[in-house]
Amino acid sequence: MKLIKLLYLVDRRSLVERGVPVTYDRYVSMQHGPVLSETLDLINYGSGPSEESDWEAYIDQDSRYEVSLTGDCPVNELSDAELELARTVHAEFGMMDRWAAVDYAHRLPEWRDPGETRVLPIRYEDILVHEKTPEESEQIVGDLRAMGAAEAIFG
Repeated sequence: MKLIKLLYLVDRRSLVERGVPVTYDRYVSMQHGPVLSETLDLINYGSGPSEESDWEAYIDQDSRYEVSLTGDCPVNELSDAELELARTVHAEFGMMDRWAAVDYAHRLPEWRDPGETRVLPIRYEDILVHEKTPEESEQIVGDLRAMGAAEAIFG
């Protein structure tokens, strides 16, 4: 649970400070706060047999709420800026226990209690509206949509 909160905070901070997330994962509000949806699925279920993932090579599922590294994992796909963001977020929040991280996540303005639905989507705009001017928010979202369209066209 703590890992997913820290990863969300890294992605959120990257979006706010750099205008792009690290993971491009789908954000959702869940009972214990906002999460990276696909990453949480990897933690909970591992990668499917038809999916290409190194998750199991580096991550051991200790229990429902605990994962650990099985060895050094490569970070060569992360930029220096992304690694620095991860270090900064860890220095700021890494000493929290999982329930303190949940409490903190519940105070983020984009989190909404999903109630009986169990999951509510969080859009980039839901984060940026609290952190940027409307013009900055619109520009970032427009840029991200354009990048997504380019990715869909050019692969």
